[in-house]
Amino acid sequence: MKEHNKNAKKTNAARLLDSLSIPYSLQSYEVDEEDLSALHVAQVLGIPAEQIYKTLVARGDKTGVLVCCIPGPEELDLKGLAQASGNKKADLVPLKELLALTGYIRGGCSPLGMKKLYPTYIDEAVLQHSEIIVSAGQRGLQLKLTAADLVAVLKAKVCPLCH
Repeated sequence: MKEHNKNAKKTNAARLLDSLSIPYSLQSYEVDEEDLSALHVAQVLGIPAEQIYKTLVARGDKTGVLVCCIPGPEELDLKGLAQASGNKKADLVPLKELLALTGYIRGGCSPLGMKKLYPTYIDEAVLQHSEIIVSAGQRGLQLKLTAADLVAVLKAKVCPLCH
């Protein structure tokens, strides 16, 4: 894996990986405030959209806050998430709560380096990729790392999460 750009600003997510000696690369891109979608990021970076994992934050009726990573083109199956996490029901948290819960804003929410390590679930499609890309914790910056490292660092449960 390439060395990361030494000039890029370190985010909490990058510092966490550094502290664990996990290799990664940072990829920056021009942010389009009108389109923060994972599909747009994939297009700008010139990589398959299935390799970009977006981070969604949900709340289960029994367990509380949950973090989900799913492939860019997919939609989260809230019933599947509820079942995988031992809840009867799960819903996405309101956008206004995202920063307070995670320390991140929409379009720059990394599963790594959140204020707290929440139970994390990654869609099973992650097993099809050696490397994946997730937000580095700010708009315009992505982290590329092995799928296995992401799962291990987050102590994530790999399960079906998409429709």
